[in-house]
Amino acid sequence: MATSYSVQHLGEVPSTQELASDRFESSPLLVTAAAQTAGRGRSGAVWQSAPRALAASLAFRPGWAPEALPSITLVAGVSATEVIDDASLKWPNDVLIGDSKVGGILAELSDGLVVIGFGLNLWWPDAPEGVAAVHSDDPGTEAGPRLAERWADSLLQMIEAGPKGWPIDAYRRLCTTLGCDITWEPNGSGRAIDVDRSGALIVDTPSGRERLTSGAVAHVRSTDDR
Repeated sequence: MATSYSVQHLGEVPSTQELASDRFESSPLLVTAAAQTAGRGRSGAVWQSAPRALAASLAFRPGWAPEALPSITLVAGVSATEVIDDASLKWPNDVLIGDSKVGGILAELSDGLVVIGFGLNLWWPDAPEGVAAVHSDDPGTEAGPRLAERWADSLLQMIEAGPKGWPIDAYRRLCTTLGCDITWEPNGSGRAIDVDRSGALIVDTPSGRERLTSGAVAHVRSTDDR
């Protein structure tokens, strides 16, 4: 049986991440909004969103060991692909359709509370280069909340399986980073060959095999993107 959770669907808010964290009591809480005035992406970057967008944040206590928590970002990505047709993933937190980004995942942890943010472009005519949206026509105001609840259902079901039971093989199939030559700041380069169960990216480099963690590495790029 999937974990139950409460839901708050809102209009425009400063940040669903902050609201989900502040309003969390004991059971999982999903907060969604159509727009954010202070939304953020990974490493504090400003989150750019579409005219019709979804911002969703799910706050919960997974009960996982601290060393397993980084993989929850990847679990949330797999859940996103279950509710978006033809989606794939770029390690560690981008959701793609084709070669274009349609969404992203943000995970934050404080005193055992995990808040997973999911930002998604639902409809975006004349989107910037490299960015796309899920729908070619405006799906209306109800599309985002419905999709967010399906995503939360899927994510919490995967969390119930525990850190040894999340669908890592599915992530590997969906991850477009694997098999690519990549670079990362400040001066790393190599070929991405695997993702381990903790969520780290395994890379073959000229000096040997390296294990990259999302908390320590920013701006992983395929060399084909430059």
